[in-house]
Amino acid sequence: MRSAYRSHVYRFLLTRQWLITMLIALLLIPATIKLGFWQLHRHEARVARNELIGQALTAAPVPFDTLSATPGFAVPKDLTWRAVTANGQYDPAHEFVVRKRTDSNGSIGYFVVTPFLLADGKGTVLVNRGWVASGNGAVEYPPVPAAPTGEVSLAGRLRAEETYGDSGIKDRTGLPDRQFNLINTDEQAKRTGAALLGGYLELDGTTPAPADQPQLIPEPNHSDIGPHMAYAIQWWLFTAMIPVGVWVLARREAKDRAKQAAEAEVPLDAVPA
Repeated sequence: MRSAYRSHVYRFLLTRQWLITMLIALLLIPATIKLGFWQLHRHEARVARNELIGQALTAAPVPFDTLSATPGFAVPKDLTWRAVTANGQYDPAHEFVVRKRTDSNGSIGYFVVTPFLLADGKGTVLVNRGWVASGNGAVEYPPVPAAPTGEVSLAGRLRAEETYGDSGIKDRTGLPDRQFNLINTDEQAKRTGAALLGGYLELDGTTPAPADQPQLIPEPNHSDIGPHMAYAIQWWLFTAMIPVGVWVLARREAKDRAKQAAEAEVPLDAVPA
């Protein structure tokens, strides 16, 4: 008797409005589950990236040209950020700057990139010496501390050269003299004629230390795992709440309809949906 009464009370679930509501709920459940796994995979990728960066930064430094020994060498992910060294002399005549780069405080300026001729004669390496402020405007070459003269020893990190495919940034023509949007060895090799080894060195220190130099780029933060795991849990909690929410709304609707029927003393079927 009681189950028959309940089925009679909940017959409104067969109305068009409630069928649409339940259909939307059924579609949302797999969507939110998928979104949760998407965030979980982003979390796992972030953790793996952090571990790779940490291993590269803490590995014993090796000469740059033992990792990148040829022009056009594509630096793989497991070598990116690897601690490297280089001995030789700067080539300030072919120095250039990279536009629209930020320092650790978010100020927009330039990266200063100077070719570095290796002492062993195996080639030339692009060295990102650090960040400088914009100066008098985007069309003028910014004030840049001069590169050290004579033979010096560099310590830094191996970086993959920048491309449009990886960064989404185009190295447009028509920019002011010696200004570029990307650090790209192919582009600079065409400009200078030098045999540039693939990738570039992101400077961390110079021996002997110069009196003045661009602001060095700090190591990447490889301890921050980001919010992706929290987002995944939030999506899955939302998934669990969907059927609960539908059930609560249905219960409330059933009570309201029963109350209206009792007050009006009419059959439940007569209460409008």
